[in-house]
Amino acid sequence: MHWTAVQRVLGLLLMVFSISMLPPFLVALMYQDAGVVPFLASFVLIVLFGAILWLPVHRVRHELRIRDGFLIVVLFWTVLGMAGAVPLFLSTAPSISLTDAAFESLSGLTTTGATILTGIDDLPHSIRFYRQQLQWMGGMGIIVLAVAILPMLGVGGMQLYRAETPGPVKDSKLTPRIAETAKALWYIYLTLTIACAAAYWLAGMSVFDAIGHSFSTVAIGGYSTYDASIGHFDSPLIEMICVFFMLIAGINFALHFVAWRRRSIRHYFRDTEARWYFGILTTVTVVTFATLILFGTFDSVNENFTKAIFQAVSIGTTAGFATADFDQWPVFLPVLLVSTAFIGGCAMSTGGGIKVIRFALLIKQGYRELIRLVHPQAQVLVKVGNRAVNERITDAVWGFFAAYIALFAIMMLAMMATGLDQVTAFSAVAANITNLGPGLGDVAANYGEIGGVAKWILMFAMLLGRLEIFTLLVLFTPAFWRR
Repeated sequence: MHWTAVQRVLGLLLMVFSISMLPPFLVALMYQDAGVVPFLASFVLIVLFGAILWLPVHRVRHELRIRDGFLIVVLFWTVLGMAGAVPLFLSTAPSISLTDAAFESLSGLTTTGATILTGIDDLPHSIRFYRQQLQWMGGMGIIVLAVAILPMLGVGGMQLYRAETPGPVKDSKLTPRIAETAKALWYIYLTLTIACAAAYWLAGMSVFDAIGHSFSTVAIGGYSTYDASIGHFDSPLIEMICVFFMLIAGINFALHFVAWRRRSIRHYFRDTEARWYFGILTTVTVVTFATLILFGTFDSVNENFTKAIFQAVSIGTTAGFATADFDQWPVFLPVLLVSTAFIGGCAMSTGGGIKVIRFALLIKQGYRELIRLVHPQAQVLVKVGNRAVNERITDAVWGFFAAYIALFAIMMLAMMATGLDQVTAFSAVAANITNLGPGLGDVAANYGEIGGVAKWILMFAMLLGRLEIFTLLVLFTPAFWRR
């Protein structure tokens, strides 16, 4: 383990992250609110801490190994999550504890969208903007942005990219160089953000709200500048714009890159994961719509349809925006919707969850085992499209799924041990490990009323979900630390 190289990179990244305090500081000056001092102080503290880490080792030129990359990724998310909490903790509006500040910051950075805040409408504009900005930075993974500049600083980036990029596409690159890959992804990300903000503004949002909600929509984060979320605007047009961009952000960004390069959208319809993605969301939407109609939940067919498609896409992509109290919907709908979040978005997207491609492989593998029961000697291949999937990948997917479910069960029991009821404990862990945000029971509206121990458990769940289990778990294995 190259500790000095790890320290150097972490110091550099902290100094870069400190710049994120300046936009909300400018917003505070613009609106003359209470965020001026907290954000200025946070900028100074974070850049100083980063410099203290970096200066003693700034001449170190070790190439990062894979183990170094895993450690940096985990440290980066945890340290930045805590650094992002500084302005929230220093602020007097809201006045919150260190645990609550850390929860809000890490939830934003991991694009989970679970909040402990109430009265968001009345918070300073700088704080409201900062929450949205945190999600935007976390949307594609700040490490992906960092690898675009690390090679220029003399530090290799491919190890970090493999540790951060989710799903079975870890070793695929869109361009020959990792820096160019990161730039390509961020150009797409930035373009979608600008297009989303423009669409919101044209639909009637203020410039402030349009920018803020474009940040959290493209990041599939779910934070809003209002307590009522997207429902605050009471606009079917805004809701459908949100649905459109959530759908786009939940698709594998490699497909967007190919669409941009080839000037064609045909490959979207040929991609197995994309077809499963749209098929799952369509099925959940139809079931939700039919159930709402059957129980007469809303007054008109149009309203039932609008609410059904919005919540199905919002929760299915793990965004977590709301236009209605879905936890009060009839019969099985609340559990169905939360369960859909376990599938989540596509690999290499801003969505959370297990990822659609893994879910598809699990189904295909399960079907293969059924065929083998009938024809024990048959050679049945698991295929994605027309290509057979390597046995090592299917084994890894099953291992991932087993670890995911085991950790979910352990954390749910731990949450119940803190005194929470079964519905609240189940949905809270589900909403945080999938990076969804809103849950059921006592955490349907916010997480402010649960205890401090429960919040730290959920922060661990956020990290597990964001880092896709193994990136974090590998640090707990003795083999990782052996020379």
